[in-house]
Amino acid sequence: MPTISNKGIHMPESPIRKLVPFAEEAQKQGKHIFYLNIGQPDIKTPQVALDAIKNSNLETLAYSRSEGSESYRTKIAGYYKKHSIDVTHNDIIVTTGGSEALLFAFGSIMDEGDEIIIPEPFYANYNGFSTASGVNVIPVISKIEDNFALPPIEAFEKLITPKTKAILICNPGNPTGYLYSKEEIKKLAAIVKKHDLFLIADEVYREFVYDGVEHYSILQEAGLEDHAIIIDSVSKRYSMCGARIGYLVSKNKAVITTALKFAQARLSPPTLAQIASEAALDTPQRYFDDVKDEYVKRRNTLITELEKIEGVKVAKPNGAFYCIAELPVKNTDNFAKWLLESFDYNNNTVMVAPAAGFYSTPGVGLNQIRIAYVLNEESLKTSVKILAEALKVYKD
Repeated sequence: MPTISNKGIHMPESPIRKLVPFAEEAQKQGKHIFYLNIGQPDIKTPQVALDAIKNSNLETLAYSRSEGSESYRTKIAGYYKKHSIDVTHNDIIVTTGGSEALLFAFGSIMDEGDEIIIPEPFYANYNGFSTASGVNVIPVISKIEDNFALPPIEAFEKLITPKTKAILICNPGNPTGYLYSKEEIKKLAAIVKKHDLFLIADEVYREFVYDGVEHYSILQEAGLEDHAIIIDSVSKRYSMCGARIGYLVSKNKAVITTALKFAQARLSPPTLAQIASEAALDTPQRYFDDVKDEYVKRRNTLITELEKIEGVKVAKPNGAFYCIAELPVKNTDNFAKWLLESFDYNNNTVMVAPAAGFYSTPGVGLNQIRIAYVLNEESLKTSVKILAEALKVYKD
């Protein structure tokens, strides 16, 4: 019998999606599930984007350019200029979601066996992208006790070897909601320049920062032009997850030229979704103001309710729409399955994401979950009540 590749065997399951069969079975049993496991906002997509699709007069749905249409990339560059990031359309490659942008970045700057340093916990798919690219993740552990703050810079330098090619951060962070300060970005910039590395920043949640703090992009940092690569996406910013449009941004011409070859190999990003995404850039600022206000209320409600549960520890996020909670259980993978298979409270249950999958260090995060506060406040209150009642009766 033909065998599966080692790469395929070691490709990790998604901690976010692997429980879907259990959820489907629970629904068949008549349970109502509150989905806290996935970052699918319930916020409406901007009408201007939906209208662009409805009003399109295309007669042929043809390929676009491999790097994305010039008109769209030009408008993206305009968006960045409003955020004090000076790029042109030639510095941007449109991709099929931020996921493809990361794969293009990994393929462009790293070879098999190279290393990338990532503060953990991190977006679970970074493990998958690294495996697919033959790259080794070297984790820098941040802790819930420190609200997942960036570890001392010395912790990064100790891990740099001749195989190290890049440092990757998510800012604001998924799954922690941690927002990197300007000072922290400057420290990272100093490290990558000193050791001639790339700094990749996944900035897909840049619009969602709270408490009066501003987001500081790596491409706002002078002197980092040859080192900086931004990963971005329309998915969360405009609640357009299904559009599957992202982009890779860099002022390093060699990076863009190389990434374009990867883009050409997959032909082009989706044409119709680019039309919607280009129109979405005309979304008025009040849309973001309202969405941010809503997420602040949800965050505050979620944290307040979680802190009422005995034995639960939670970090307060300053951005994105996720938080990590530590539960008084040994293994949240088993707990998450049990919630779907064997528990209900008034015929309701919750679906959470076990946090161990957001680490690469074995055995870390086993008693943690990631919660996405993408439901309204009342649903969040009900969800935490269900979680509290479940913890009262759950036995490891």
